Amino acid sequence: MKTFSPLPDVGGFHARLIAQSADARAAFQGLPILGEAVQGRVSREDYIAFLVQAYHHVRHTTPLLMACGSRLPARLEWLREAIAEYIEEEVGHQEWILDDLETLGVPRAAVLEAGPSPATELMVAYAYDTIQRGNPVGFFGMVLVLEGTSVALATRAADVIESTLGLPKKAFRYLRSHGSLDVEHTGFFEGLMDRLHEPADQAAVVHAARMFYRLYGAVFQSLRSAPPLAVAA
Repeated sequence: MKTFSPLPDVGGFHARLIAQSADARAAFQGLPILGEAVQGRVSREDYIAFLVQAYHHVRHTTPLLMACGSRLPARLEWLREAIAEYIEEEVGHQEWILDDLETLGVPRAAVLEAGPSPATELMVAYAYDTIQRGNPVGFFGMVLVLEGTSVALATRAADVIESTLGLPKKAFRYLRSHGSLDVEHTGFFEGLMDRLHEPADQAAVVHAARMFYRLYGAVFQSLRSAPPLAVAA
């Protein structure tokens, strides 16, 4: 696994980003389904629904990073280089999810055919729109939300869900690997944010982070309303 090189703290924006998105983060973390997940009060169907929607947004991670890098101005060349490191780490993670689903009896073709839920489709569309129509730096608001959620919940939820539902360990590659990987990313992300000093860039990240807490929350809230997939016995 590649070890990210530390970046100098020259701005101190990261702490303000965390503070200015705290209420949105608290609302997200207060969603009942998240509390139920870490307490082991979710079903096999809930976990499958989560993985299906994860696939349909994670498969966009590399294209989104590439799009963001292509839209950055020359003054942020250092950030484009950092995005290249992110891409190297993120390529192929959607395949981990498909492997987990196959372990649970869900064929790959069924996942592809099902497509994303409306909530997932809207979240992904907003990410592309942020990059193409707004300030591309705002995309890092999504990075904060998704990586922060992984660090806070992924490994803990995987352990509880595995034990309470009796699922095989190999059905949790994405959740466990992503949780530990995002711990490694946290310091790197903080260093990147602390190098942002333009007020417009900082405002774009804060706004996007607050929006993505709402959008990602909607994805979780929609999990139990999604039509079930065919699962092998």
